[in-house]
Amino acid sequence: MVQKVTPHLWYDKEAVEAAEFYCSVLPDSKVTSVTTLANTPSGDTDVVAFVLCGQEFQAISAGPLFRFNPSISFLISCNTKEDVDEIWNKLSEGGESLMPLDSYPFSERYGWTTDKYGLSWQVMAAGEREVTQRIIPTMMYVGDKAGRAEEAMKFYASVFSNSKVGEIDRYAKGEEPDKEGTVKHGAFTVGGYQLAAMDSARDHNFDFNEAISIMVYCRDQAEIDRYWDPLSAVPEAEQCGWLKDKFGVIWQIVPIAMDEMMSNGTREQIARVTEAFLPMKKFNVAELERAYEGS
Repeated sequence: MVQKVTPHLWYDKEAVEAAEFYCSVLPDSKVTSVTTLANTPSGDTDVVAFVLCGQEFQAISAGPLFRFNPSISFLISCNTKEDVDEIWNKLSEGGESLMPLDSYPFSERYGWTTDKYGLSWQVMAAGEREVTQRIIPTMMYVGDKAGRAEEAMKFYASVFSNSKVGEIDRYAKGEEPDKEGTVKHGAFTVGGYQLAAMDSARDHNFDFNEAISIMVYCRDQAEIDRYWDPLSAVPEAEQCGWLKDKFGVIWQIVPIAMDEMMSNGTREQIARVTEAFLPMKKFNVAELERAYEGS
């Protein structure tokens, strides 16, 4: 069964190398496929599907167009402080510490780091919390979007089925520059997949970009249309199933069938599908199927 919501990571040339590195660090992890797409605007690109802690991820090597930043980070929950230390030591090597590994009011062992590729990770001892999803993508709303995290969570929950806003921890008075009542940390689910959101009114020199996007796998054209129409807020950002929402978060709305085509097709079929989808904005499933069949 395909995981409906899947994080997607954009690298210059290191997607395969990075996926293999993460799989060496985290348990229940493996690379599941590598597909090369020929003659894209970025040249030949590697698309890598991999599993981390039992959760599906995807990455692409498509040139130095976008760089990771902490606007979206990946929170890893660990059973013990020793697990935190082991994962932190491996992920932080060659990276930069954003919050040092230490004891905090919300966790007896926690740290926030970038890895050697620039991707941000939060590593935390879960304590007595029940953990049903080991890795949770966490969105940080900054700049003119600071204070809108709760609005964003409610919006996403309204768009997707099997979605809801969960527990919200709010900033208190005296935690300026963050406004009292805004989201220090909020949990929500999209299509049954757990994500988190937070506001930060501090000065940051980053925002959401295409380096990290959220893929949503759809059964058919009707489901693609149902998600695309309310989410897409920037027409000029629409390309190859990618869109930008009103908060600046990047989504990919893709048919499950296309993933199967790219995984199982011959070189000629993959080339035809690639040629068909490159000019598209919102994906047209019927056209992709015709390209795959060569009709």
